[in-house]
Amino acid sequence: MTDRDRALGMNRNIPRRDFLNGVALAVGAGLLPPRARGVLDVLHGMDAAPYPPALTGLRGSHPGSFETFHRLTSGGLTSLLESARDTGEHYDLVVVGGGISGLAAAHFFQSRSGGAARILVLDNHDDFGGHARRNEFRVGGRMLIGYGGSQSIDGPARYSPSARQLLVDLGVDTSMFYKAFDRSFYSSRGLQSALFFDRETFGEDRLVPGLGRQEWPDLAAVAALEHAPLSEAARDGLRRLFAGGGDPLSSLSIEDRKSKLAHTSYRDYLVERFQLPPEALQVLQPMTHDLYAVGIEAVPALDCWGLGFPGFQGVDLGPGPYPGIGLTAVPHEEEPYIFHFPDGNGSIARLLVRQLVPAAIPGHSMEDIVTARADYGRLDLPGTPCRIRLNSTAVRVRHLGDAETASEVEITYVHAGKAHTVRADGCVLACWNGVTAYLCSELPAPQREALRYGVKVPLVYTNVALRNWQAFDRLRIRSFYAPGSYFSNGSLDFPVSLGAYQFPTSPAQPIVLHLLRTPCHPGLPAREQHRHGHVELLSTPFETFERHIRDQLGRILGGGGFDPGRDIAGITVNRWPHGYAYEYNSLWDPLWPEGEAPCEVGRRPLGRIAIANSDAGAYAYVNSAIDQADRAVSEVMAAVSR
Repeated sequence: MTDRDRALGMNRNIPRRDFLNGVALAVGAGLLPPRARGVLDVLHGMDAAPYPPALTGLRGSHPGSFETFHRLTSGGLTSLLESARDTGEHYDLVVVGGGISGLAAAHFFQSRSGGAARILVLDNHDDFGGHARRNEFRVGGRMLIGYGGSQSIDGPARYSPSARQLLVDLGVDTSMFYKAFDRSFYSSRGLQSALFFDRETFGEDRLVPGLGRQEWPDLAAVAALEHAPLSEAARDGLRRLFAGGGDPLSSLSIEDRKSKLAHTSYRDYLVERFQLPPEALQVLQPMTHDLYAVGIEAVPALDCWGLGFPGFQGVDLGPGPYPGIGLTAVPHEEEPYIFHFPDGNGSIARLLVRQLVPAAIPGHSMEDIVTARADYGRLDLPGTPCRIRLNSTAVRVRHLGDAETASEVEITYVHAGKAHTVRADGCVLACWNGVTAYLCSELPAPQREALRYGVKVPLVYTNVALRNWQAFDRLRIRSFYAPGSYFSNGSLDFPVSLGAYQFPTSPAQPIVLHLLRTPCHPGLPAREQHRHGHVELLSTPFETFERHIRDQLGRILGGGGFDPGRDIAGITVNRWPHGYAYEYNSLWDPLWPEGEAPCEVGRRPLGRIAIANSDAGAYAYVNSAIDQADRAVSEVMAAVSR
């Protein structure tokens, strides 16, 4: 270990799963040394593993959750499938996928069956919730909670009636967040966002408060530009961008303006309108990482207009609809972005589990769910109406007989290295579309091709437990945007106090810091960038993430007295090679006729099998996952009742 490693604290004993940290499991368990393979076998068989939310190190798509499916796609499960053991279990419904869509499907089926249905939920991870992942830390006797994926209930007023009703059924009253979320907490302390210029990209390390994304294009940001280590040409270009003015599209009709912005990247728009030099564009390049996991060269300008990005002052697009087919471009938010549990939408998943398996999670309200401890040993008990079976990867789903006349569906899954089968009257595939294309060979070839069209968006949500946040307070910042760094964004936890959970209000108290990384490959179409990102994330060991975290935080916060070796108490890297649902992008994807988009073709039911998940709506939000579950359950129940 080098002196630099010791200075960063790489030798510190933080809680982590050391036996898997440096193993590039993406290459497959067959290439692991015998001792590591034995450990992996133990991991596969963990029914009552250490409390999953408190596990640190590599989480998200954790080791043990994806290898079986990778073997399936390469044709390596033939002998295992032939030896599958019939468990003798029969259910009214089997749901493949324990994310919010799968859990919502179980909820809808249970409620519409009068509460008497027997349901089995299968999931390949050691925790439920899918991307709605909960992370817990214990620092100085205090429990810290962070979100490891799906972040917030976004715009609940726009939810469909069924999605809104589900929240009501779970006891979620979104009006409570107006009190629980302290929107003025950081500003009242004088903390603002900052931009970090790294020496590798911009020639020197420099933190510039007041130049973060939240301040653009305010006049204060224009003043802060004077402190940026940029050429005068780059600063002048950014001044023009922030000032805006005029409508460069005024000679076009409203419809032509919309079309032009829908088929022009934000980067090209900035070059065309403001003549920004490459150095200024580098500052802006990762602005879209958090929503799209690609840079500004691969996102339509229309979407960036809808998000309120700089450069569109004076541009009049009139009323909707807008032809942007990725994120729906709307000029104004209807509701504040405050509907956030401390663990993000992990609490939605936990509320669903409490409703499905009441004995597994104590309590009765949206407040007490925050600190309730789930009993994972009660999720899959014989005799209970709904069972949730973790560490169980579905590998084959088929009708027993012709799809149109069969009375049963057989589901084969792998658990603890062995294949098992169960039967059900109906099945909802609430896994992502790319998996569904391999699970169900009965689906017509054009449908399986449509299911493979969208490429899941890769990203890394990292939670760092800090012993205190005094360095942030001294530097007068709450978040940073780092366009040249490994992690492009970092922010102190949302100031939410709900139930018994209290947000740390003193800089001397421990806190969770959230970091974002998206493995982009600029120059390639969006779907190709995502495919390269899958490989990159699955082949990156925890040690690489940890070293970048410690180095980056030391350089950004060092001026406030931050010591990465002393002040980092824990790290959880939520790695999602297959993260957000793919949303159609007008730069790369055609505008299909109604009913013919890949997501619409892909979600067509077959006999007693229906397809859910947000992929089926090509919309990476909780309400899409819920709506698709609602539709899929209706289709299954209709098929079963015939």
